[in-house]
Amino acid sequence: MNKLIYIILLLFIACNQKNTSNLVSKEMTAEKILGNVECQAICYGGYRTQTREKQPTIAEIKEDLKLLAALNIKIIRTYNVHYEEVSNVLKAISELKKEPEGFEMYVMLGAWIDCKNAWTNLPPIHNEESERNAVEVKEAVRLANQYPDIVKIIAVGNEAMVKWAASYYVTPNIILKWVNHLQNLKKEGKLSKEVWITSSDNFASWGGGGKEYHVEDLNQLIKAVDYISMHTYPMHDTHYNPVFWGVKESEMRLSEKEKIDAAMVRARDYAVQQYDSVVNYMKSIGVNKPVHIGETGWASMSNEHYGNEGSKATDEYKSAQFYNLIREWSNSNKISCFYFEAFDENWKDSANPMGSENHFGLINLQSQAKYALWKEIDKGTFKGLTRNGKPITKTYSGDEKALWLEVKTPTSILKK
Repeated sequence: MNKLIYIILLLFIACNQKNTSNLVSKEMTAEKILGNVECQAICYGGYRTQTREKQPTIAEIKEDLKLLAALNIKIIRTYNVHYEEVSNVLKAISELKKEPEGFEMYVMLGAWIDCKNAWTNLPPIHNEESERNAVEVKEAVRLANQYPDIVKIIAVGNEAMVKWAASYYVTPNIILKWVNHLQNLKKEGKLSKEVWITSSDNFASWGGGGKEYHVEDLNQLIKAVDYISMHTYPMHDTHYNPVFWGVKESEMRLSEKEKIDAAMVRARDYAVQQYDSVVNYMKSIGVNKPVHIGETGWASMSNEHYGNEGSKATDEYKSAQFYNLIREWSNSNKISCFYFEAFDENWKDSANPMGSENHFGLINLQSQAKYALWKEIDKGTFKGLTRNGKPITKTYSGDEKALWLEVKTPTSILKK
């Protein structure tokens, strides 16, 4: 009799273990995920060709998600609901959760927002919006309601308020309108009250930049969102605002590696300063709510401003240094960092294969882990996993000396 009870108990435990991920999924909320070091975040796009007309399949997305899960990624960020890709992502996660070993992954769902005449030959009208916005938000709501155990955040717009997005940016009142709309749907029971609403935008757009952004509609938006999702890209400012980029006079006697390491620490500190500038502005208007990083990253290649003919910022060593430094800082401060991005996507600058936008991924299109993830290969993190049917291997065939042949030291001299 005791033996029978023991067997029943073992079966009960086994059944509960199989369903653990599903139980966790129902209980997890954005509030519990964001800032949780056990739930690492990343930006995801699964496109493998030079056009978004060819959508990644569910099978391909499953390959990607398993690789990300091996890295302890628990939440991914998407950008729009224009294409099948996002619904395929949600289907893929839903199917993976039903597998015997269980699976846990959540989504920050992006709804793309444009101004009137965006991406046309007509002059953009920034204080009026595209008719497509209503369609985008409606579809985001539908998907959030269809997959409430997966979609935990809706982001209204991506870099949709920053003024350098000249072809499509909108004034903050338009983002505020849609954030309020979603918050009202929550109050009416038409969207889960646990879904957090935000907009994901450049640090300047959240008040961390010039006073031209400090308008009342922004203040109301900060009060309306559940948290602030801010972007910071020191890599771009190695060209546009290189106050931190270069070699200090006091560092001239250091080795080339030490000079680069010092520059990368300053790059991390520059990102932290931009984060702090958003927090400080938020508090200056009497608001105190979470601020997380919706995007940051460092390309591994560029033939533009950031490459060897420019600021000499882009290579696999520097991108790895930034990845490790920003992850260490964000984890230690319990800040979620949606690192940009998981995989290279070459549709972003299809006319220029060496353009930086094509090379922000941690894994390239040849199923190779860049230097930032070499240690994961050594640990066997990706053992048994593939991308496009290929096992994940190291770039440069794992030859660090070959990698260093392409690493350049910044040439500018910092006086301070």
